[in-house]
Amino acid sequence: MKYYLYHLGTWPELSFVAENEQGRVVGYVLGKINDDDPSAAAGAAPGKAPVEGHITSLSVLRSYRRLGLAERLMAQAQRAMVEAYGAESVSLHVRVSNKAAFSLYKNNLKFDVKFTDAKYYADGEDAYAMTKPLADLYPAKVESLDF
Repeated sequence: MKYYLYHLGTWPELSFVAENEQGRVVGYVLGKINDDDPSAAAGAAPGKAPVEGHITSLSVLRSYRRLGLAERLMAQAQRAMVEAYGAESVSLHVRVSNKAAFSLYKNNLKFDVKFTDAKYYADGEDAYAMTKPLADLYPAKVESLDF
């Protein structure tokens, strides 16, 4: 529970839920902004590293899958990352054994595998570290509303 409260308290604008007609939560996405040392980014001036969002958790109840909910939740989180923080990219990790999730991220959501993170999970399983640029998907700000 602490995990969810931490995300909701720190980055409330980056978490979303999907509800069914009865108001039951059937899916959610938790996002955050990577808060690693900005000076550690390759080629970045101290304090000027590109802002990167991160999806820490995405889940949709099995009976509500293949309806586009995951894509909608991800789109909302990614857009919020750009609008609220100016994120230029988003990252996530997925278990190597999770073929369905990998297919969703790679084929539907257009994430690319950056590298394989050995023994990423507590049980020792490897994870694909995946990224997606956001700069061209959502404008960070509106320059003008002139018609």
